[in-house]
Amino acid sequence: MPTLSSPLMIVMLQGWIDASAAANSAMTRLISETKATTLVTFDADEFLDFRARRPTMELRQGINTSLIWPTTELMLGHDINGKEVLLLTGHEPDTKWNHFGAIVGELATQLGVRKMIGLGAYPFATPHTRPVNLSCTSPSSDAIASLPYVRSSVDVPAGIEAVLEHVLTGRGIAGLGIWAQVPHYATTMPYPAATVALLGAVCDTGGISLDLSYARADANTQRERLDALVAANPDHALLLDQLESAYDAAHQRDEDTADIPSGEELAAQFEKYLREQRRD
Repeated sequence: MPTLSSPLMIVMLQGWIDASAAANSAMTRLISETKATTLVTFDADEFLDFRARRPTMELRQGINTSLIWPTTELMLGHDINGKEVLLLTGHEPDTKWNHFGAIVGELATQLGVRKMIGLGAYPFATPHTRPVNLSCTSPSSDAIASLPYVRSSVDVPAGIEAVLEHVLTGRGIAGLGIWAQVPHYATTMPYPAATVALLGAVCDTGGISLDLSYARADANTQRERLDALVAANPDHALLLDQLESAYDAAHQRDEDTADIPSGEELAAQFEKYLREQRRD
C-alpha cells in the first residue's frame, strides 16, 4: 500500500437513495477531476448478489464478446493542489456489511485517512429557483456542531455509508454524511445543481480544491430548462410560487428555529420516492 499524507476519503456507493443521481454524478466528477486510479478492488463474489446486480453482456452480431461485472473499488487521486483523495465508489454491498465495514475501517487506518465524507441526495419539497439545501449526518456530535447544514431527526432505513460513519468514528476518524435536497418534481431527471452543492461541500468540509466550472455550467443549463417547463404550465408556476414562499419564509428565521419537516414527513417522502423508483 502507498504511504499517504492524511488523505480525505469520499464515499458514494450506488444502491441506496440518490435522487436525480446527484451524488453518483458528484463521484463521477471527482474521479475525473482527481484523475483517480484503482487502488483496491473488493471481491464482488464476496459482497455482491449478481441476481440483483447482474453483469452486462456485450452482444455483437450474436457473439457474446464480454461480460462487464459490477465492482466496488477504492481509488486514489489528487486535487488541483496535489492533496490526496481516496474515493470509495461502485456498488453498495448486498451482504456482509459488518465485514465490509471492518475492511474499509482497516484500510482507512492503514492509509492514514483524516476524514470520511459520504455523499447522497433525497427528494424534498424545495424550489429549483433557490440554492440547494444540504443536510448532514454523523455519530459525532462535535462533527455535527461544526457543520453549517440542516440537522434532522428521523428514523429511516440506512445505507452502507451510515455503517461506515460509525466504523470510522469508532477508529478516531471523523465520519460524516452530506445529503443534497433535490426538488421532488425533478428527481427523475439530472439535477446538476445538487451535484455542484455536494462538490462544494466536499471542498469546504474536506479541505480540498476542485474545478467546478463545468458542473456549474451544467447546473445553469438545467435551471433554464426547468424555468421554461414551469413557465409553460400555470399549475406548475403556482406550485413553484408556493414552494418559493415557503423556502423564503423558513430562511428568514434563524437557522436553529427554522421550520424543519417532522420525522414522519421526511419518512413519507422517502417511502414515496422508493415506491416511484420501484414502479420505474
